[in-house]
Amino acid sequence: MARARKGDEAAWAELVEATYREVYTLCLRILRDPDEAADATQEAFVRAWRGLRGFRGDARFTTWLYRVAANAALSRHRSRRRRREHETGGGDEVLAQIAGEVSTEAAAGARVEAGRLLAALERLPEPYRTAVTLRDVYGLPIEDIAARTGVTETAAKVRIHRGRKKLRDEVYPHGNA
Repeated sequence: MARARKGDEAAWAELVEATYREVYTLCLRILRDPDEAADATQEAFVRAWRGLRGFRGDARFTTWLYRVAANAALSRHRSRRRRREHETGGGDEVLAQIAGEVSTEAAAGARVEAGRLLAALERLPEPYRTAVTLRDVYGLPIEDIAARTGVTETAAKVRIHRGRKKLRDEVYPHGNA
């Protein structure tokens, strides 16, 4: 690690080789697409290499690297979602399926609810947003969330709980959940 921080590319290559599988697996869990996960893994290692001198060593290197990888994958996911929404006009195909099964009013209500939820999720503080997304969107267990975000399991549970509460309070301000 110390050699890599000083710019030793051979030492960096050893670190990449030792951690590649775990970083790729994390990205694959978040993105659920092997090609996207490979690209996010590459991006994570590029970001880590560029930020290596700023790594303070407060946490283990792998914990820091997993956080960089999770952020790279989540960033790629957000970008992919925005691109898909732009191309499809905001996810109308899913709502069309809903509309075929329920009334037009219910489908419109679902669109409003989904929009409010996504907007509220984007406004959450980053630690809460990451924890809630990893848990509720990607289904990761608490242990994995704690390891990937560099906090204790208790802190991860607290972030998920507080993030969900903030979302509920914002989406349903009058308690109509």
